[in-house]
Amino acid sequence: MGTIVTIEVLQPNADAAIDRAFGWFREIEARCTRFNPASELMQLVAQPVAQPSVPVPASPILFEAVRFSLMAAEATEGAFDPTTTGHYKDIFIDPEQNTITLTRPLTLDLGAVAKGLAVDAAARELEPFEDFAIDAGGDLYLGGLNPNAEPWTVGIRHPRREREVIHTLRASNQAVCTSGDYERGYHIQDPRTGETARSVASATVIAPSAMLADALATAAFVLGPDEGIRLLDRMGVEGLIFTPDLERAETRGLPRVA
Repeated sequence: MGTIVTIEVLQPNADAAIDRAFGWFREIEARCTRFNPASELMQLVAQPVAQPSVPVPASPILFEAVRFSLMAAEATEGAFDPTTTGHYKDIFIDPEQNTITLTRPLTLDLGAVAKGLAVDAAARELEPFEDFAIDAGGDLYLGGLNPNAEPWTVGIRHPRREREVIHTLRASNQAVCTSGDYERGYHIQDPRTGETARSVASATVIAPSAMLADALATAAFVLGPDEGIRLLDRMGVEGLIFTPDLERAETRGLPRVA
């Protein structure tokens, strides 16, 4: 997934569970990457080039990644879109048959959703150990409590000053994900217009799952501070948005460090 993954478990005898957790990252990457023509995702994308509107059987991993992507696209009215051209409505899924149908050739990028899916799958492997932290390139899931028996402390990177923190918050049994222009801003486009999103420097979301947090952070980045916060309120999650001028907008229930 082009990132470094670290896992910390506070309880002993977790080696086997940690190995299984890392295994999810390898398995989900292999199925959902767009950088390997042999991946399951790329085989799906290749189908409508030869013959559109043919249902393609999908593994549970790919099906869930696409299903969630479509749900997020609908919930954000297209601010989040798994396609690169704003055509998510050309994707259809059949939950009974576990098939995915593309009615036209599309480019699918499941990167953010796939990484979140892997973080969530890893977290389920580690749940019996209660207190743990997963960091997949800044996509976090924080289980239980830290070594001081307190909620985990998360520093939000300053979007304009390297190696500085602009905000600190607490999280327990939650995911924390940030989309920032310092990492891939020029690649975060508004899929509804095709233009680069420029009104946000960073958007952080705290949610029950990493898939949800990552998708909503991307959508909030695209929507801008006002619409972004309204989206997070509507979805029942907490978040924090900084503009390029470092003006901030946040949900009312954003957790803080005293």
